[in-house]
Amino acid sequence: MKNARRLVGVDLVAARLGLTPGLTLADARARHPGLVAVEADPVAEAKLLEIIADFCARYTPLVALDGADGLMLDVAGVAHLFGGEPGLVGDAETRFSQLGFVLRCGLADTPRAAAALARYGAAPIAPAALSEKPFAKLFHEMPVAALGIAPELAADLLRAGLGRVGDLAMRPRAPIAARFGSDVMARLDELRGLTRPSISPRFPPPEFVAERRFASPISHVDAVMGTLVKLADDLVVLLERRMKGARALELGLYRVDGEVRRIRVGAGRPLNEARALARLFVERIAGGEEDEIDAGFGIDLMRLSCLSAEPLAPSQREWERAHEAERAEKLADLLDRLSARLGPRRVTRQSLVEAHVPERAVVAEPAVLGEARKRKAEPDLTAISEAPTRPLRLFERPEPIEAVAEIPDGPPLKFRWRRMLHEVVAIEGPERIAAPWWRNAGAPTRDYFRAEDSFGRRYWLFREGLYGRETARARWFLHGVFG
Repeated sequence: MKNARRLVGVDLVAARLGLTPGLTLADARARHPGLVAVEADPVAEAKLLEIIADFCARYTPLVALDGADGLMLDVAGVAHLFGGEPGLVGDAETRFSQLGFVLRCGLADTPRAAAALARYGAAPIAPAALSEKPFAKLFHEMPVAALGIAPELAADLLRAGLGRVGDLAMRPRAPIAARFGSDVMARLDELRGLTRPSISPRFPPPEFVAERRFASPISHVDAVMGTLVKLADDLVVLLERRMKGARALELGLYRVDGEVRRIRVGAGRPLNEARALARLFVERIAGGEEDEIDAGFGIDLMRLSCLSAEPLAPSQREWERAHEAERAEKLADLLDRLSARLGPRRVTRQSLVEAHVPERAVVAEPAVLGEARKRKAEPDLTAISEAPTRPLRLFERPEPIEAVAEIPDGPPLKFRWRRMLHEVVAIEGPERIAAPWWRNAGAPTRDYFRAEDSFGRRYWLFREGLYGRETARARWFLHGVFG
């Protein structure tokens, strides 16, 4: 019997025929020979649940997965948009029915109570305040599985004669906790509302949100872009109240057929100008990185979210360096437009990073980083002043040169680079940089020198390999030039 194939889910028609999950397939076909059974696909079902979660984001950004067959939504402060809690539940049931899904809802003050009502309750909405009498009426007849405990623990409770929630609620807590563990009573407290566990949404909630709901879905692109400008105006009002500017934005387009389109853009500086915010999305769509907006059967909700915001720096335009601030602002706007049109990975800037090997100390990263930008600690000026001088121009790969030295491990007297001979008149060094042992074990050590030739040009040279210990014939390279 343990290896028998069982039903893991039934539709509404099968449920009306008395078929339930857990029933063996043989028994189900014996009762109803015309039963159509489809092989379960957990991977595809998980993907479908994520798609449904995106669709439910129309009600609230705080959407979390609840097991393999449920979703948890934090709809605090949302019900009034639908005419109250019954209107919210009715809207969800109607939309899912139009998409071909049978929905079971539960609405309560705590996640545990809402999940229990959705899976085992007769009424979808719990009273605002669960006193002893309403709690007993709603939950006492539910199986202990409504607590969200493991199936094995629920089976142990059933064998002990504690198969219903009421059996636990009416008995002393200490003996039950001593025999079955404290988790059982903790889940019961969650169901009662004595403790309020939080949910873990799939995506972090945005800092600021502006949205428009349409009584009649819109399908024209001009209407979408016009609404985008209005959303940007609303978002700017929220940003100005907190004296912040947007660095990362997302536009969500919710279609009536369940499809959700998300478009993200980033800004190189904090923005709180409506036209600048809207222009980023226009450039993003026009650049080819995003498909054209397809409204399908219509869009009934648009949401503009600020995913990351930063405080606005005080404006200095009225002072003598106003032209510098204006140029910096125009450059940032240009980078934003290019990044939105071409994609953030095609418009980059050079940034310093902590690296042991010099050629790895600089990386190319997107010019607009949004929430990925991290604030760095103030530099240690003392350490910077004592650090060896580095060239302004560092080659991507060190170039081999021919060098002549008095002794094998001494500084060079002359060297030939790109077919030209350079006489060394001044030399500083060596600065020894060993290869990182945790990454390149056995790599040769480098001795760097700052050399000046007879024409006053300065170069950064290094000898690869320690003579007599790592190599019998060291090689020389030119890694960068000064000035």
